[in-house]
Amino acid sequence: MKIKKFKTLKQLHEYYSTNNRCGLKKTATQPVYEIHPPKSGIVFIGEAPGKNEDLEGEPFVGAAGKLLDEFLKGIGLTRKDTYVSNVVKYRPPNNREPTDIEKRDCRVWLNAELLFLNPKVIVPLGRHALERFVEGARISVSHGLAFPHPSNIPIFAMYHPAVALYNPSLKSTLQSDFKKLKGFLDKGFELETSTKKKKRKEVVDPEKKKAVKDILDL
Repeated sequence: MKIKKFKTLKQLHEYYSTNNRCGLKKTATQPVYEIHPPKSGIVFIGEAPGKNEDLEGEPFVGAAGKLLDEFLKGIGLTRKDTYVSNVVKYRPPNNREPTDIEKRDCRVWLNAELLFLNPKVIVPLGRHALERFVEGARISVSHGLAFPHPSNIPIFAMYHPAVALYNPSLKSTLQSDFKKLKGFLDKGFELETSTKKKKRKEVVDPEKKKAVKDILDL
């Protein structure tokens, strides 16, 4: 399926909600997604929908979503300026973590979504999302940092806002990282020169070419 055939995000999501292999759809109420491209070019990628998202069909509408709104307000943005998605589009039973198989089965859907959006920056929220884009990276040491990616879309790592619900001491860390994201936005999402040189080397590497092919071959 060619991305150009979809005129809207709604059409894309409706297609992949029918044409996907994710076993989570057997237990979830409905798929969870947004249908409006972001004005800022910022795309947040979380782990999976929770109970509230499963019921409403929209991402980040629960307590973590309220925190996300607060952090965005702190840097002069709103949810309408950004786009929020998840590694998997269906709620795992009892809010458990998604399995590797479930993440793999939703991979094509997420790839298609990102190709349609063509974001200026991808912000993975938490471990599961970060591993999807920066293999081997640990969120505890990578948060607040930007990384190159074979797609040439920079990756800006962050903790998932939900961590501040369970560990309030991390709220200030998230606020600081959002300010760093704003600084990255103000600089046009430009990586440091040394990082960009490294990125060019990675793109011509055979393994990196394979990663690009994985993104493009839907």
